[in-house]
Amino acid sequence: MGSNAVRLGGMALQNGVLVHGPTSWACAVRDTDGALLLASGRKPHLAPSVRSQMPFLRGPIALAEAFALLPMIRRALPQARFPFERPAVLGSIVASALVARALRRSGLSAGGRELAAAAVAALPAALALRGPDLAAYHGAEHVSIGTYENDGTPAPKEHPRCGSQLIGPMVASSVAANLVAAKAPAATRGMARLLGTTAAIGVSVELFGWMTRNPDHPVARVLSRPGFELQKRLSTSEPSRDQVEVADAARDACLALEHERQPS
Repeated sequence: MGSNAVRLGGMALQNGVLVHGPTSWACAVRDTDGALLLASGRKPHLAPSVRSQMPFLRGPIALAEAFALLPMIRRALPQARFPFERPAVLGSIVASALVARALRRSGLSAGGRELAAAAVAALPAALALRGPDLAAYHGAEHVSIGTYENDGTPAPKEHPRCGSQLIGPMVASSVAANLVAAKAPAATRGMARLLGTTAAIGVSVELFGWMTRNPDHPVARVLSRPGFELQKRLSTSEPSRDQVEVADAARDACLALEHERQPS
């Protein structure tokens, strides 16, 4: 990525793509009649001073900002369809939470319980990623952002900064945090798990940042492999030209807002 390039991220929708930069976001979708619809705006920023002073809270704050952005997109572009809105995905979230709770009370070893619970917790996300057109729009998001970062050279459907790359760090940190929380007194175990989850998110995001800066390090390769294989085999598919057009529209609208913020 060129030194002057804006750092972009994104999220695939059932019918389009969301692209966000440091200060702005843009979302483009295909309506049911085939029309390309677009909306953009400024991102919410929560506790910026805390984020700068306490690095391990960056992950939880970024997650909170992402959730705060969703209703803004809904108001600006009601045609947008988020991945988790399908009934099957919502049902799987409830079911996986119940199964994970049962596993933590099973007779498995402590490490086995936490690994099994972490695997079950990932099932709703895997189901969401296989929604109609979602994998193709996920691929379109990566192609569009990657092509921009490659100065116009066409990029593949897999991207090294995809959120799926968080799977390895998140599983490792979540298992460690929950093993520690399991040793807390029963009356405080729920709070311990909540604090452990918050800490795991923070550690995972920091570890993910290190992985992107050191992609050739053996540890980074091991941790990134599950996410890369998920992208390759499940969560992305080759997009159509129309789908890349949608992703490019979101990318370009986001970049236009970002360039407005840069000093002349």
